[in-house]
Amino acid sequence: MHLCIGHAKPCPPEFRYLPLRKGYTSMRRTLLLVAKAATSILLLYLSLRWVDVRSLTERLSRLDPNWMAFALFLMMIQVAVLAARWREIAAACGANLSLTSAVQISFIAAFFNQVLPSTIGGDGVRIWLLARRGAGWAKATYSVLIDRIVGVFALAIIVVACLPWTFELIHDPIARALLLFVGFGVVVATFLFTLIGTRYRQFFARWMLTRHLSAASRAAVTLCSSVRLISIVVGCSLVIHLLTIIAAWCCIRAIAAPVSFIQLLFLMPPVLLVATIPISIAGWGMRESSMIVAFAYAGLAESNGLTLSILFGAASFAVGVVGGIVWVISGLRVRSLVRAVAEADAFAEKS
Repeated sequence: MHLCIGHAKPCPPEFRYLPLRKGYTSMRRTLLLVAKAATSILLLYLSLRWVDVRSLTERLSRLDPNWMAFALFLMMIQVAVLAARWREIAAACGANLSLTSAVQISFIAAFFNQVLPSTIGGDGVRIWLLARRGAGWAKATYSVLIDRIVGVFALAIIVVACLPWTFELIHDPIARALLLFVGFGVVVATFLFTLIGTRYRQFFARWMLTRHLSAASRAAVTLCSSVRLISIVVGCSLVIHLLTIIAAWCCIRAIAAPVSFIQLLFLMPPVLLVATIPISIAGWGMRESSMIVAFAYAGLAESNGLTLSILFGAASFAVGVVGGIVWVISGLRVRSLVRAVAEADAFAEKS
């Protein structure tokens, strides 16, 4: 008979296999992290095999630190704009979050995404920190999920809107078909997500996972019904992606590569959209291989594409370091974060 420690009566059934559930969840996260690390290493290796390493080294040797410093500055502003967008989305989900707290949490999340890749991840950190501020696990999770969907949707809209000009750079029919599929596929998937909580609400309310997905969908519809909120979210999304392209252009200027801002304006969004596929650590590997392919199809030097991707990743890493400093100053501890992840798992199992 299973006995609770310190008690004479048997443990409730839901607690008997709790250690096994925790062990399974921990193993699953570890295996996922190992798989992502292996994917990043493999793709980085193939990327380096694809280009002339000597050319890459030569470009990096003439790096202009002033342009890189400006790129870093723009990416830090981008984190603040991301925080402003998330704050509005959290409000639509019923969670109160000040702009200062949103910026702090976003920088800490960047640290866990870029500098300290783990089984928790930046989105998990955002959920935990918002939940512990009184929002609750459900609202915190909905806000982060919707923020992710909004970001990818805005990127897909930019990709679709730029297709006529992108096709002037890329003539390969397979590459064009892939752009059409990815761009329109994300747009259609987003519209389907909004239907889950409206037209098909009763159907999706039957099961645990789809029940929460339906609730998140309703929160997204609430966001879209407010002209003020949707205007802020759309405006922030456009600024975020514009800052990304300008930062990438600064990286190109840092090595004096013959790539124009207009070319980056049409090439960067598809690369970033592909890099959002969560099969690598912080996009490393996926971003490099996608950038090489994009530059090759556009008739640009593949080594410039790889150099740009490495410098862009390095700037993102530097932003993560700043987030680590913010994390240390905040006084948060790793142990409390690990306990919070366990609480999140318990919430998911009960829901």
